[in-house]
Amino acid sequence: MRTRVFVTVGVLVALLLAGVVSYYASSAPDGLTRVARDQGITAAERRHAAHDGPFAGYRTTGVENGRLSTGLAGVAGTLVVLLLAGGLTWSVRRGRRDPAPEVEAEAQDAGPHATRTGAHREQA
Repeated sequence: MRTRVFVTVGVLVALLLAGVVSYYASSAPDGLTRVARDQGITAAERRHAAHDGPFAGYRTTGVENGRLSTGLAGVAGTLVVLLLAGGLTWSVRRGRRDPAPEVEAEAQDAGPHATRTGAHREQA
């Protein structure tokens, strides 16, 4: 149960940070963008397929309030990342619970004193 509480608190903190603190993020370019500008790489930039997407430019399309628009975009992005990470974690953990059929067969062939993960281990 402690893990569930920890994860829930972590998700709530992440959403709070995304929704509130994202508004106060610096508008100055990050290091990679700055180097690209300084080196003239940005001259070759072209618009991508999502340039007019619902969250383009860290804003939410159709929301006029700048603070709310940025906050909603931050929350949406955070939810997407959390859902993808949670789904991947769930998938990996579920895969570990279901041993391969060969492992099950080896454990059954090894006898009643064999462990599930090491049929060759000696009895203590």
